[in-house]
Amino acid sequence: MLGSLPEALSILFSLQGISVLLLGTTLGIVMGALPGIGSTVAVAMILPFTLTMEQAPAIMLLIAIYAGSVYGGSVSAILINTPGTPQSAATCLDGYPMAQRGEAGKALGWSTVASVCGGLASALLLIFAAPQLAAFALNFGPIETFSLVLLGLTCIVSVSEGSLVKGLLAGMLGLFLSTVGGDPITGEARFTFGYFPLISGFNLLAVVIGVFALSEVLTRVSQKIDSTRALVTFSGIVLPRLSEWKGRVGNLIKSVAIGCGIGVLPGTGAATAAFISYAEAKRSSPRASEFGKGEPDGLVASEAANNAVTGGALIPTMALGIPGDAVTAVMLATLTLHGVSPGVRLMTDNPVLIAAIFTGFLIINLLLLPLGMLVSKIAAPLLRMRESFMLAAIAILCVIGVYFVRGNPFDLLIMVCAGIVGFLLRRQGFPMPPLVIGMVLGPTLEISLRQGLIITDGSFAAFFTGHPIALFLIVAAAGMLSLPLIRFLRARRLKSA
Repeated sequence: MLGSLPEALSILFSLQGISVLLLGTTLGIVMGALPGIGSTVAVAMILPFTLTMEQAPAIMLLIAIYAGSVYGGSVSAILINTPGTPQSAATCLDGYPMAQRGEAGKALGWSTVASVCGGLASALLLIFAAPQLAAFALNFGPIETFSLVLLGLTCIVSVSEGSLVKGLLAGMLGLFLSTVGGDPITGEARFTFGYFPLISGFNLLAVVIGVFALSEVLTRVSQKIDSTRALVTFSGIVLPRLSEWKGRVGNLIKSVAIGCGIGVLPGTGAATAAFISYAEAKRSSPRASEFGKGEPDGLVASEAANNAVTGGALIPTMALGIPGDAVTAVMLATLTLHGVSPGVRLMTDNPVLIAAIFTGFLIINLLLLPLGMLVSKIAAPLLRMRESFMLAAIAILCVIGVYFVRGNPFDLLIMVCAGIVGFLLRRQGFPMPPLVIGMVLGPTLEISLRQGLIITDGSFAAFFTGHPIALFLIVAAAGMLSLPLIRFLRARRLKSA
């Protein structure tokens, strides 16, 4: 990657590169601060506008929005006790009590510094760990790739909130949708029912925007909207003095480590990391009795962990093609839409792109400090916007974005249908990330399986002999699928004991 660094830096420090980093981070903070949007919806909304851009700036724009939105969620969490993103839910516990006693600027100061530290640590982890993982991945052929994608699909277990069965059904629906259209090997039409526009399959972009952004709008519209919230007094971010960090640095380091570790695990998510880190901080802090009353340790634990997840989640995404969370599942779709094949050869085939992404991610996290201080003053008044106006703007952006890419009205039909189906599925408790994961990984799963069967003369049993890496990955996938059953049986045994 070092050999590609000069070319990557020339991309990043061009006029377009600098504009993308500044605009993406700023836009991410603002969108993260607006309740109801969230990181996944923010990335999905901007995705179609990147398709006329070059690969590196387009992907950097979405990563900047991702990182910025995770931090931006703390703004509304602290000022109006409503997390802008799910990752900032734990931030409300101590951030809003601090704001209520007139320390909103101080609370956002703690949040900003912790976020920057968490993001920088995860960027360094991404830079050093992902290439090592990718180098090992060069040993992968079609059989190993099939086994890896199969393991990747098991992250559906982790992102299936509430019901594992519903998550698996959503994932199966995504896999089915990925088979619609021409056969990748023979070219024969499948599941088109004679309708010619379906010969190229379902447009991935239209489906992603439909099931995430448009279904979110429909879900919010179906609920009662409270627009009477008032802001606490806020005149700007106040950074904590060095003396105030005494006795808190250990909590910061531990929270960053928890966030990075959880981020690497596919499908775990930043919200989980934030609450685990918060619980650990409360357990070990000498000021545990102050948690929930406006204790900075709680803010540091939550924000350091959830921002550390961002780089960690990109590691399996970039190195192995396995989404680390719902947002990186959309990132996988982005890579595919830009003609970049996610998976084990991503870093080998695209060294300049990867060097630009890694270096850009480091710069983005450095920008969080100055832009956070500037943009928080802009974002705070936006929190008074009526939610109905905000949802209408999101819907308009969805329509413009999807039609803007190909000028195909059929894509709008797909988006609307995906949004309605996503809304109905969400009403019944079906999670949406598994559906997108199935659509993104489905084609690679099918092609690698069929190539593997050609190599082994149609013998699937040969996948388990002579391919130790594939055998290990398949056993690991079986173990991941068995975990919920093991937990259920253990809980049942403890209950009966």
